[in-house]
Amino acid sequence: MLRRILLVLLLLAATPVLAEFERIEPPFWWIGFKETKLQLMFYGEGITHLEPSIEHAGVTLSRIERVSSPNYLFLYIDIAAETRPGTFDIRFSGPHGAFAQPYQLRKKNPDPSRTGGFGTADAIYLITPDRFANGDPGNDFAPGLGDAVDRTDPAKRHGGDIQGIRDKLDYIAELGFTAIWLNPLLENRMPTHSYHGYATTDFYRVDPRFGSNEQYRELVETARGKGIGVIMDMIVNHIGSGHWWMQDLPTDDWLNFQESPVMTSHEHITEQDPYASGYDQSRYSDGWFVESMPDLNQRNPLLADYLTQNALWWIEYLGISGIRMDTYPYPDKHYMTEWTRRVMSEYPQFNVVGEEWTSNQPSVAYWQRGQNNHDGYVSYLPSLMDFPLQEAMRAALVSEEGGRMSDGSPAGLLRLYQILGNDFLYADPASLVVFPDNHDMSRIFTQLGEDYGLYRMALAWVLTVRGTPQIYYGTEVLMKNPGTEDHGIIRSDFPGGWPEDPTNSLTGQGLDDQALAAQKYLRTLLHWRKGKTVIHSGKLMHFRPENGTYVLFRYDAQDSVMLILNKNHEATPLKLDRYAERLGGYSAGRNVLTGKLLPLSGAIMLPARSPLLLELIPSGDD
Repeated sequence: MLRRILLVLLLLAATPVLAEFERIEPPFWWIGFKETKLQLMFYGEGITHLEPSIEHAGVTLSRIERVSSPNYLFLYIDIAAETRPGTFDIRFSGPHGAFAQPYQLRKKNPDPSRTGGFGTADAIYLITPDRFANGDPGNDFAPGLGDAVDRTDPAKRHGGDIQGIRDKLDYIAELGFTAIWLNPLLENRMPTHSYHGYATTDFYRVDPRFGSNEQYRELVETARGKGIGVIMDMIVNHIGSGHWWMQDLPTDDWLNFQESPVMTSHEHITEQDPYASGYDQSRYSDGWFVESMPDLNQRNPLLADYLTQNALWWIEYLGISGIRMDTYPYPDKHYMTEWTRRVMSEYPQFNVVGEEWTSNQPSVAYWQRGQNNHDGYVSYLPSLMDFPLQEAMRAALVSEEGGRMSDGSPAGLLRLYQILGNDFLYADPASLVVFPDNHDMSRIFTQLGEDYGLYRMALAWVLTVRGTPQIYYGTEVLMKNPGTEDHGIIRSDFPGGWPEDPTNSLTGQGLDDQALAAQKYLRTLLHWRKGKTVIHSGKLMHFRPENGTYVLFRYDAQDSVMLILNKNHEATPLKLDRYAERLGGYSAGRNVLTGKLLPLSGAIMLPARSPLLLELIPSGDD
């Protein structure tokens, strides 16, 4: 008998012990979502043959999905509304025994204001985290991630991080911003150019060179306490080639063109073209950006659920006020309908802005919620980046009045007037995000030939026209990229983000007079805009540009604002009789920048190469 017991013990000792799962995603979840289905992805060597079971009140195992890779197991569970928060066990049995894997369910935050979206009352400050401020030099180097810090190389990491942003929140708030959009912070385990964050290698982990998940959440909470919402940059179109999936893809169709990558055509119109071939549509939406960014196949239902849940996880975990979705038209468009529907269903007060980089307004309008599309396509996307208006604004300011662009369209301010006049194409033009530049294009001061007068006009326009304005970090101190469009130069370090910087935007040290004036100018406009309901939600009326001037009004029943752009190099008289339908009942205008009153009779003299922004004063109130 003893011999038999010893033999059993020896056999048990020789039996392989079940390895722990290498990954369980999402790492935890919440009770309280409207849709109760949850996908759990388990990853570990040879786990496909495990048999799972759940015995927990309110939690039901509804589906088991095994895939071509033996190292994945996808479980679908249903979480009843009455389920109590806490940890429950998922039991697994296999040829070598059984074990329990604990999984945590938390209570979803019931306060809708925690995820209240950004809108027209906000002004967004766009930040490239690696280039903004280094608050924790101790995380500059992370073992195994590569792409070392080197501030002398525009393509390398420079060390900016979450702590640096948190340290500068008072500066951002003092400027007058009420939201920050952060370029991606998730892990980018890439050999080069990892600093920009658009090649995700782990969907549930902040890159340790930026900080931690918890530090990201603390940043959001701290910002909220200062009246600043945080917009998270997300990408569902592609991943980085360093993503851990690439060593062991779950299925044969996890990626588009999985066996032999094909690069995208970038031909945006194929998504709306009624005559487009299937071949061209596939080459656009399924093609890879570059070989280092594998294109995800959102038509795979397991991947689709994974990506949607990931967005919900970050919204709930962080308490963010919005998502900026990178390359919005490139993923499968029917999946993007479902992704946005689910996000907006779970968080009705939330906001999502999509990137559709084209100057073709109908193509932008196609993706917005409420649009009646020719092909019946339905979208739930509230907002888009207004690239057509950005392009028109730049062209209007730098081209000659009365001339023609290379495509034969009007040049000068008339171009801007006509593009804004096309707002009838949009279901909701007021929900668009307007901007002078961003992280992917030359700095606005460079685009305008470093003409300070044009710069002031551009900012006045962006902060007065309909929509939600977004300003790129450093615009307030005239950051520029002369002679190059290298993205590493465009995304240069924010002056004062590193202790050794000779120039400091926070204190003014080292800034020249023009940069200091620009900073004051933007601060004045932002603080003024913050309290002007008429700019947030008022109507808009503009008048056809004449003689190098362009006039726009924002108005409602209580208030009226008049913006005048004067491109002329000399002071220019503006006769006011033409604007009688908007000036009736007003006798003066208060200059927003100087506070001085200007009588509104006959004509006014416009300062050369400048904007003039007036709060209109009703007759008898002056």
